[in-house]
Amino acid sequence: MFLRRLTIRHRTPELMDQPELNPAEHISALRGLERINRWSFSSKIIWRALQDLTPKDGQPFQFLDIACGAGDVALSLWQKAKRANFPLQITACDISPVAIEYAERKARQLNADISFRLIDALNGELPPNQDAVACSLFLHHLDEDDAIRLLSRMASIGRHVLVNDLSRSRLGYSLAWIVTRLLTRSHIVHVDGPLSVEGAFKPAEALALAKKAGLRGASVSRRWPCRFLLRWSRP
Repeated sequence: MFLRRLTIRHRTPELMDQPELNPAEHISALRGLERINRWSFSSKIIWRALQDLTPKDGQPFQFLDIACGAGDVALSLWQKAKRANFPLQITACDISPVAIEYAERKARQLNADISFRLIDALNGELPPNQDAVACSLFLHHLDEDDAIRLLSRMASIGRHVLVNDLSRSRLGYSLAWIVTRLLTRSHIVHVDGPLSVEGAFKPAEALALAKKAGLRGASVSRRWPCRFLLRWSRP
């Protein structure tokens, strides 16, 4: 059963996605995910891809982080861009008021110039005219049709699309089970970590989704640990 469930994508709704989730438990889970994201270099994966893109002369590079959660990836990118003198103007959005409030509080502590917005990425109005649109560890939360819809929406507002997500594998499942228990006491993260891997797309599956979404010329490359980066640029 275990091998079969990893060969075939098996998506189970995660505890973090439940609207009735207790706010205190939600915040505890956000903190746990922050630690896991630092360990797994989530922001570095996006940052290295951004460095390959050229800002327009004299203009801020408009960047949208979709489903930002605790805002840790956006905050890390802001810090990296500041040190590198990269003119990154970051907007980050999430469907959860708890997550947005938490992210805004962290941004104020760092005096970070990031605009956090409460937006449903599938149905809400996304900020237009972005130089790059990214999402980290969100695609696996979606059914295939919604994943295609998200990718299409990202491409409609951005010159570049970056998707950092889990790659479904036995090693990824094992790491998710172990690392979630080493880095956080959150029961939610303990449950959702392995479920995320079961629901994740393999790189070839993600590329097929991109093609269905109209992202011609998209590419996918593997990243450690057990991740992939999907990239697309408007012709």
